[in-house]
Amino acid sequence: MTESFKVVIPARYASSRLPGKPLLKISGREMILHVCEQAAKAGADEVVVATDDGRILSCVKSAGFNAVMTSVNHNSGTERITEAANTLGWADATHIVNCQGDEPLILPELIRDAAGALINQEQADVASLCSAIIDSAEIFNPNAVKVVRDANDYALYFSRAPIPWDRGSFPDKQQLSQQSMYFRHIGIYAYTAGFLRRYVTWPASALEHLEALEQLRILNQGEKIYIPSVEKAPEAGVDTQEDLDRVDAALRATQ
Repeated sequence: MTESFKVVIPARYASSRLPGKPLLKISGREMILHVCEQAAKAGADEVVVATDDGRILSCVKSAGFNAVMTSVNHNSGTERITEAANTLGWADATHIVNCQGDEPLILPELIRDAAGALINQEQADVASLCSAIIDSAEIFNPNAVKVVRDANDYALYFSRAPIPWDRGSFPDKQQLSQQSMYFRHIGIYAYTAGFLRRYVTWPASALEHLEALEQLRILNQGEKIYIPSVEKAPEAGVDTQEDLDRVDAALRATQ
């Protein structure tokens, strides 16, 4: 990967389970700052937090990172990132990695991998990552999003259901007889700014509503998603107090 890329971290204040989640402290430091630091280590030429709250904006800027205010009315982080790209005047060809603000343990190399996946191919304006499923229970877990790809690692479909369906083993045995066929989607995206500007004009698709998977809107429009596999999946993000405690313990153990 030789071309530059930017990282945008969408961070909204409201959260049904953890209000003010980006500002909750982990190992003595706000969670959003941990994410910024990991993104900076990835080699991005710019790291920007896109937020809807002045407290988050102030925290990020006080720590020396850039942040922009965005609308409180966005339905997704993708829409928030698009507004940030427009506010900052980024050209359509700009490469952007969406790094979630509740993943303080995200590995810098995964951010680089996502950027490289976008930059080093020409058929898709959006890329993501996946990793092999090795635990048979994961294939039946609806919170683990599965992806099926073509021979060139472009996504064919994403689902919360166990895909592909192993007719010889499912549902009775519930074990993976063809382990190399199953991949979990890692929810980190890289796109061009031009793609984002197209994306926000598209209506949500019926499949997107059915599966509650935003990426199906992209496939519904006939666009490609390049999704190579990587060896190591990221640690789970922070959605609950239990998650916060787990991540806090993990970071303190490294100090």
